[in-house]
Amino acid sequence: MARRLVAAGHEVNLITSSRELTESVNWYMTVEEGIKVHWYPVPYSNHMSYFRRILAFLQFAVASARKAASIKADVIFATSTPLTIVFPGIYATWRQRVPLIFEVRDMWPAVPIAMGILKNSVLIRVAEWMEKLAYRRAQQVVALAPGMRDDIISTGVEPEKVTVIPNGCDLNIFGADLSAEVSDLRERHAWLHSRQLVLFAGTLGRANGVDYLVKVAMNMTTIDPDVRFAIIGDGAERERIETDAEKSGVLDKTLFMFHSMPKEELAVWIAASDFTAGLFSGPRVLWKDAVQNKFFDSVSAGKPIVCNFAGYQSELAVQHDIGLIIASDNPKLAATQLHDKLNDYSWLSSVKPKAKQLAVGDFNRDLLAKKLEQVLLSAI
Repeated sequence: MARRLVAAGHEVNLITSSRELTESVNWYMTVEEGIKVHWYPVPYSNHMSYFRRILAFLQFAVASARKAASIKADVIFATSTPLTIVFPGIYATWRQRVPLIFEVRDMWPAVPIAMGILKNSVLIRVAEWMEKLAYRRAQQVVALAPGMRDDIISTGVEPEKVTVIPNGCDLNIFGADLSAEVSDLRERHAWLHSRQLVLFAGTLGRANGVDYLVKVAMNMTTIDPDVRFAIIGDGAERERIETDAEKSGVLDKTLFMFHSMPKEELAVWIAASDFTAGLFSGPRVLWKDAVQNKFFDSVSAGKPIVCNFAGYQSELAVQHDIGLIIASDNPKLAATQLHDKLNDYSWLSSVKPKAKQLAVGDFNRDLLAKKLEQVLLSAI
């Protein structure tokens, strides 16, 4: 989005964090495709305890508030999660007397409360106050899904104040022709070659429930032992998932695990896959409006998507006939449902043009960036 705003003639300063461990605690700036990116070192990882992550959020909120206030701007765009991002947004707009646009990417604090992560009644009240403060102080609120818009309005926000701008498709990376790279990848991995591949790429955290894919893979071995599964990513649950896969007898046989990799490498894996997986585990509030990046990457690549939850992206995939929803509590049935689709070659060949149409239409990042630009300009 920032690249497109720069291309439209705007000056964009992006304030973010560098997660690598470093002795320095000083800001540094780089220029990325015309965007002035201001980096503040704050070590952060999904492996950290929730308390340690909260401290990282607060540390960044304090530092970024000062930085944002020091950069002359016409409008401030604060995108959450975490919800603590509202503090630098409000502080910078107060100091500079400019409007604030607040983007909601996850419904906080509803999600951590529902997951039982946020239990302290005082902290819950503070978080709910922060949420209302963000909506009240923002001139416009951007939501990533229609259901999020409804939830925001239900808190008392005026409907005309909320605009839905979903994540977009990155056709430059995931929509490119990677047939040569795919052939090379399949040749390099003896376990894959010409076999069908189901791929999960993303965070291996508690909310993702990727252990479910291990159970599906285990059941698939009795239906079709030639189907391969790959998991790409890191997170707090990685070790447990790997242990489950080993105990189930599928690790390095029909299921293979890889660490996180750059987008350009990941794009080849997605292009090589026959199905990508979107997974969630937990209360409904967590997944009902889910808009995972992997969904849009798959749409860009023209790949079918299998999800184990009936949320926003899952229903979109079914509605446009580019995916399916498998049983969330019955991995044996889920394996059968997935196998049926993997063997429906007529349907598989029909997915790519339908997904591409969605990528250049509703989820065209160029069009979505223009919509965001109009929100920013109207606030100014």
